[in-house]
Amino acid sequence: MAELSKGKDKPTKVKALDVYKWQGLNRKGKKVSGELNAASILELKAQLRKQGITPGKISKKAKPLFGLGGDKKILPVDIAVVTRQIATMLGAGVPLVQTIEMIGAGHNNANMQKLLANIGNKLQSGIPLSDCLREHPQYFDDLYCDLVNSGEQSGALETIYDRVATYKEKAEALKAKIKKAMTYPISVLVIAFIVTSVLLIFVVPVFKDIFDSFGAELPGFTLLVLAISEFMQSYWYFGLAGIFIIGYLFKKAHLNSQKFRDNVDKKILKLPVIGDVLKKAAVARYARTLSTTFAAGVPLPDALESAAGASGNAVFRDAILDIRAEVTSGMQMNLAMRNCDIFPDMVIQMVAIGEESGAVDDMLGKVATVYEQEVDNAVDNLTTLLEPMIMAVLGVVIGGLIIAMYLPIFQIGMVV
Repeated sequence: MAELSKGKDKPTKVKALDVYKWQGLNRKGKKVSGELNAASILELKAQLRKQGITPGKISKKAKPLFGLGGDKKILPVDIAVVTRQIATMLGAGVPLVQTIEMIGAGHNNANMQKLLANIGNKLQSGIPLSDCLREHPQYFDDLYCDLVNSGEQSGALETIYDRVATYKEKAEALKAKIKKAMTYPISVLVIAFIVTSVLLIFVVPVFKDIFDSFGAELPGFTLLVLAISEFMQSYWYFGLAGIFIIGYLFKKAHLNSQKFRDNVDKKILKLPVIGDVLKKAAVARYARTLSTTFAAGVPLPDALESAAGASGNAVFRDAILDIRAEVTSGMQMNLAMRNCDIFPDMVIQMVAIGEESGAVDDMLGKVATVYEQEVDNAVDNLTTLLEPMIMAVLGVVIGGLIIAMYLPIFQIGMVV
């Protein structure tokens, strides 16, 4: 619970700090300069004097344009870092309001400063932290707020915040691994497509003019490449427009249609290699979320509902909701998981052992750790496997174009 200021009619407002550039002289009379966050120039001068610096020229740093620099967008990884900072300071005995104020003052992102200042102001007016966080759903989801609320109700906010911080860190690390697995092959294939298109549109026509001067019959493979080149020259803008239109329609359908998103989730799990990585990632998220919520004292049906939302895939979401329905009706969780026929036997057995020993949260934590490590290994193996495959594809495409262009030259050389 937020600690209220005592002995004052009105709570002290936590201000969003500005960034100031300063110059001055240290105790040795040497010129020094730097940047500091402060609510005003007077506060900045007081900070400098405490450090033994005589203030000189001071100017407020201009705010960056178009959201660049200090006004960076708040990302999920930023929330994870701030969560860990809050957990550390609460564990050290620092009051909650002071914790929020200190973290906000030390942050280099103006948007994060404003967010934390807003939360700090609400806390000082007596609003519980969980309610303050619910006012910013774009940064703090229901699971985050529910866990904080359970910590407030139990009086163990620092312990819960440590678990929330661990959960957020693991979730962001897992997300980064998935992005790593997808980004490399996609970026290489996009570059290969661009290079191939440039060759077909700009380089192959030069060879065509040379071939026309030969007046000889060209090989079939060369004719095929020349036909593709002519098509690309005539209709490349249609192809480019088609790519953008398909991308736009896909994004719009994915955003507006739950059925479309569910179908995409089902299809993506069937992809070779990548589908297996995504399945392991979903199991890891399920186990980590359920472990965290269950350990925080959240009832199992509610914990399962949170785990369904955090699984990141419609197939696993629906399966977990089925598990929740069966658990609510009195079935053991391990039996409900087995009926879904989507979780590995090892996970089901670990849950069964946890239910027998009364340590479900510990067992699920171990499952999450194992599958997070498996995802890490799978991503590394995927990158290692894809590198030679992608190089082979590039070699065939680029090499095929070169052979097609030089094949007539070789034939003429042999005739001569």
